[in-house]
Amino acid sequence: MGATGWQSRGVEPEPVTGTAPRPAGRTVFTQGWRDVTFLHWAVDPALVAPLLPAGTRPDLLDGATYVGLIPFRMRRIGVLGAPGLPWAGSFAETNVRLYSVDDRGRRGVVFRSLDADRLLPVLAARWVAGLPYCWARMRVRRDGDLVTYTSRRRWPGARGTGGRIVVRVGARLPDPGPLAGFLTGRWGLHQTASGRLAYWPNEHPAWPLHAAELVTCEEDLLAAGGLPTVRGAPDSVLFSPGVDVRFGPRLR
Repeated sequence: MGATGWQSRGVEPEPVTGTAPRPAGRTVFTQGWRDVTFLHWAVDPALVAPLLPAGTRPDLLDGATYVGLIPFRMRRIGVLGAPGLPWAGSFAETNVRLYSVDDRGRRGVVFRSLDADRLLPVLAARWVAGLPYCWARMRVRRDGDLVTYTSRRRWPGARGTGGRIVVRVGARLPDPGPLAGFLTGRWGLHQTASGRLAYWPNEHPAWPLHAAELVTCEEDLLAAGGLPTVRGAPDSVLFSPGVDVRFGPRLR
């Protein structure tokens, strides 16, 4: 996609919703997302437009789009409705993601990288699903209201990429507001598969969101994901204890 291609409008984006606007279809796999921290930076849409798949454009809120850095614990991935795997399906993960909308108006995310500390799921996600997973040495530790995430990439890409993020979890937000809804109410991912745009839908309950304070952020994952100019304090910091998620079949 060219640097100005995002300005072609397509249809209007679907409304931002707290739960999925459509059924995801039959269950392809399930996941639990736990101890999730959402760090987001507001950026010019022209910065991220060249990084999105053809057929999508940056999703905007008040003229800006966002870059997300999301560390969390994956819990018990399950396939085709089978019970989740307790060891191979549970691991720490950190995502770098962008916010997209396609010509049908479906809002989603685009992953620039997904670092995880379990090699088997990394290989499966790279070779079967075509997602940019990387194997990393990672840890998530909670001590009272402090949550610490550490990561060092092993393969592929620049060995040692990662960092340390520490957040202090605050009170639950009874009304998180429109920005939180825009950033967390995402019901699918966009990717290029076999040379065509694909969309993977998901469903889960509304996020229970908490205020959070960023204590430490030492990372180079954003730069490794093609976003070296995104730095400084994030514009939004949120935390969630998590949700259980169901993905349907990949759509065209």
